Amino acid sequence: MSKIQRALIFGSNGQDGFYLNLLVSNLGIEVINVSRTNAAICGSVSDYHFVQKLIKENIPDYIFHFAARSSTKHEFLFENHETIATGTINILESIKLFSPLTRVFISGSAMQFKNKNLPIDEATEFEASSPYSIARIHSVYAARYYIKAFRLKVYVGYFFNHDSPLRTEQHVNQKIVRAVQRIASGSTEKLILGDIEVQKEFNYAGDVVDAVWELVNQDMISEAVIGSGKAYTIKDWLELCFSLKKLQWQNYVVLQNHYIPEYRILLSNPGVIKGIGWEPKINFYQLANMMMNE
Repeated sequence: MSKIQRALIFGSNGQDGFYLNLLVSNLGIEVINVSRTNAAICGSVSDYHFVQKLIKENIPDYIFHFAARSSTKHEFLFENHETIATGTINILESIKLFSPLTRVFISGSAMQFKNKNLPIDEATEFEASSPYSIARIHSVYAARYYIKAFRLKVYVGYFFNHDSPLRTEQHVNQKIVRAVQRIASGSTEKLILGDIEVQKEFNYAGDVVDAVWELVNQDMISEAVIGSGKAYTIKDWLELCFSLKKLQWQNYVVLQNHYIPEYRILLSNPGVIKGIGWEPKINFYQLANMMMNE
């Protein structure tokens, strides 16, 4: 009788945790969901004794570290350092001591790279441009150290923009979707936006976690940018969402010309992750239809 595999997901309440839970559960893997609130197990990845006890008791085959405050704002300096950087070290030290065969995934971000408005890949240099990027960079160097020093199976996936119906309205793509839905239902509100000429990727979270799964189940590479390599403007998204309700966006949108975006374009070069067999299934238009019809 074969052993039932077990996966531990830190940050299970986010969209990535949700879609990964679906994926691994469908494969017959037992999932242990961990979050600070509303999870099967409540606790913080920043608490070393909590993490160590959890890993020691469960000896998981996989650990996925998705926990983070998805914001580059300085006000989240300590929260992101504790969750992302300290959380990574807590996981890695615990598996070194108690579960050295565990395969560990650490989330990275497109926002931790130096962006020269060119496609970003694994060789692009890091840039400490925000407290969020500092925490992400710290966690990657911790991963590299534990790989080299202790031969642990640790993987880093650098996420480019990805969405789903589970996104909150603090993310501009979902902000647009929800506003269009309300306006189509009779709301007289105006949608206030900044620079809509910014270009970025519009990936589907379900596809992104498929890439994570491909990454942690091979031994050729330990780091990969995860994205489609295709960019669209926020204006493209705006036009598409309104058109799906047969509305003209110009009648409902107010642009703040003083808004200064964090970047002009944020684009991946996903050659490495595609080289191990991953391809996104949901395109820009399918994602808009999915989110608008939720």
